[in-house]
Amino acid sequence: MDKQHDYALQFKDVSFYYNPPQSILDKLSFHINKGEFVSIVGASGTGKSTIFRLLVGLEQPTEGSIFLNGDRETNRLGKVGYMPQKDLLIPWRRVAENVALPLEGKNRDYNKQFVLNRLKDFGLEDVANKYPHELSGGMRQRVSFLRATLTGSNLLLLDEPFSSLDAMTKLYMQEWLLEQWNETKSSIVFITHDISEALFLSDKIFVISDTPIQMIEEIEVPLKRPRNRQQLDEPSLINLKNELINRFKMKVT
Repeated sequence: MDKQHDYALQFKDVSFYYNPPQSILDKLSFHINKGEFVSIVGASGTGKSTIFRLLVGLEQPTEGSIFLNGDRETNRLGKVGYMPQKDLLIPWRRVAENVALPLEGKNRDYNKQFVLNRLKDFGLEDVANKYPHELSGGMRQRVSFLRATLTGSNLLLLDEPFSSLDAMTKLYMQEWLLEQWNETKSSIVFITHDISEALFLSDKIFVISDTPIQMIEEIEVPLKRPRNRQQLDEPSLINLKNELINRFKMKVT
């Protein structure tokens, strides 16, 4: 029985190449279940960002189909939430106005109280009238994540969102993200180069090893939820982490 309507995302025999022909994806198929947290890891230049560009609709497959919530979608722009590495907050707009951007695109008469309520849910009510330059890096990323959720999509794409943060803020934001994901029940696709981050956050890790990408290795993270960082010290997790690190070392040496 076809279960594709249980999938938040599905790639079906997707191929993609740039012009002049440089094959990045070659008949790639995979899926992500609704409510699942999946991290994508791989060496630089293996095609992770191309997958994201295809997901958000900035590129179109050369062949094959992309499905969102069981429906084939050729126009995906604005249909998935996207949080890039840089927050891309508009500097001359206040926090509440930045957060409301997805709603403005759909309805200029959007409910401003709804935005204020969501800011409160995210612990951002005290900065609603501040400008981005007045916020810390972690606070800016919280605003960016909230804005991504207001697209109305149950699929959120996060492209190395914490890579520019200091170590302590990064750990805090990882825990904060898990709290928000538990509340929203969204499906999250998360690109990272940090193996520990992927293990702590994810239900599954998708490993990209070669280009063109013909298949993705799926690794189930053997951790129950809710999680704590002490679990990363379990022998099975340490072995898995070392295995993944060694695999990528071989790709860059």
